[in-house]
Amino acid sequence: MAAIDVQPDKGQSSRRERPTTVTGSLLRILGLIIFDAFALFFIYLLLSDGYWPLAGIIGFITLVMNYIFLAPSAYPMRWMSPGLAFMLLISVYPILFTIYISFTNFGASNLLPKVQVIEVLEQRTFLPEAGATLAYTVFVNEANPNEFGLWLVGGEEPFFATPGSEFTAEEIGAGALDADGVPASIPGWRPLTRAETVRNISVISATTFGAEETAVSLTGRLGEAAQLQPRFVFDEEQDAMIDMRDDVTYFADAATGFFTTADGQRLSPGYQVNIGLQNYQRFLTDPSFRGPLLRIFAWNVTFALLSVLFSFALGLMIAIVFGRTMPGQRIIKSLLIIPFAVPQVITLLVWRGILNPLEGVVPNMLQSIFNQPVGWPPFFADPTWVKVALILINVWLAYPYFMLISSGALQAIPTDMYEAADIDGAGAWEQFRSLTLPLLLVAVGPLLISSFTVNFNSFNVIYLFNSGGPPMVGTALPAGHSDILISYVYNLAFGRGLALYGYASAITIMIFFMMVVVTIFQHRRMATWEETTN
Repeated sequence: MAAIDVQPDKGQSSRRERPTTVTGSLLRILGLIIFDAFALFFIYLLLSDGYWPLAGIIGFITLVMNYIFLAPSAYPMRWMSPGLAFMLLISVYPILFTIYISFTNFGASNLLPKVQVIEVLEQRTFLPEAGATLAYTVFVNEANPNEFGLWLVGGEEPFFATPGSEFTAEEIGAGALDADGVPASIPGWRPLTRAETVRNISVISATTFGAEETAVSLTGRLGEAAQLQPRFVFDEEQDAMIDMRDDVTYFADAATGFFTTADGQRLSPGYQVNIGLQNYQRFLTDPSFRGPLLRIFAWNVTFALLSVLFSFALGLMIAIVFGRTMPGQRIIKSLLIIPFAVPQVITLLVWRGILNPLEGVVPNMLQSIFNQPVGWPPFFADPTWVKVALILINVWLAYPYFMLISSGALQAIPTDMYEAADIDGAGAWEQFRSLTLPLLLVAVGPLLISSFTVNFNSFNVIYLFNSGGPPMVGTALPAGHSDILISYVYNLAFGRGLALYGYASAITIMIFFMMVVVTIFQHRRMATWEETTN
């Protein structure tokens, strides 16, 4: 009998690979419902506070999770869905948010969304002319230690106030009053000591006491309360804040992100607004911004290029010298790797001491050799000497790495090629220039490109040695002669009290595109070297 080849049904095979039951499907749908409920509630809170970028990424993640767990074709992605969600939230969102805030005025004066700025302004109060200043004593409810009341003295008649209510002494059965007009006891309430009042002052200050029309709040002085009124009220029709104390209207200005009067007075804080390409136009059109940035960029490229060039040259030279048979070779190589093994922070602090113009080993030695006064060379004060020191330190940190990779690459070059070169009469320099270096660059070229990128963003070396100093004179924003782009951006965003997040983000995007261009150019150069070698 002929064998019958029975082809399994693809649908049945697919179902065997994805076994499902009614219970499993119900549990999956129930889990999705719970997940969606929490996600939608979180999104609602974010939108209420004006954080729509974060709400957007949470909404996108929610849609992706629903697709993965509901679409049969996305079944294999279920196991990687937690990692995918965290990747979108932790890796993708910060990049997108950086791009977004580069088009905004996000900074120290414009940190909050408009909704939250309105809430902050509406919380400010003032004491009207008819308002009374009262002395208070805090009482705590013996049955509920989280409920406080104030005994207030200074008005026509002392009274007791709790959140939303007021009581006379007779209504609450207060005991006899002392010389300050404070009852010795109130049924169900216990007076707080001064120390207890101080410990709970933040909770008490956030509470208003008494009826709504005559509510009393703490003024900020211990023992003093007053009938404070909201100073600013938001008028949604005019899109403006009304100053109830001075009778002034502050209109929302979408160009600057501040509530502003007709004569230019502003309310602080401001709020975030989209300002388009203004952050990019700053350093492209304004000389006060463009000047230091161009100098910083030129030094950044020089620093990265020279660091890679000298580090590679020194590492290659050591690899060639110690590649030959010599006594103590392994011990010497182990000692040469020490700069690579010691933590970078410790190395930089040691170098700060070594190059100290007053007590450092190197300056003292140079002063003796060249007969110079104390303080020479000025490794921390002079722009040129600071840059020399930074390149020296960076070469010291990086040459062991190039020594190791060069040693491995040199061993991969066939020895018969050198034998053929000897037969052709090529000298040592000719062999190195025409044979060793081209073959080495083919193997080491990608590492040189990555090393350039690392040195281009070498924040630790710049910041820990001299914080980018010495400072440039006459710049619109603080900048240092030894600053590179990453340290300059750090100072704009987090240092020196600037907090110019939008402008710093715009420069960050520029750094990214600069590195893309440099990397493409270097890849083409490496491809040219490889073609030449082949």
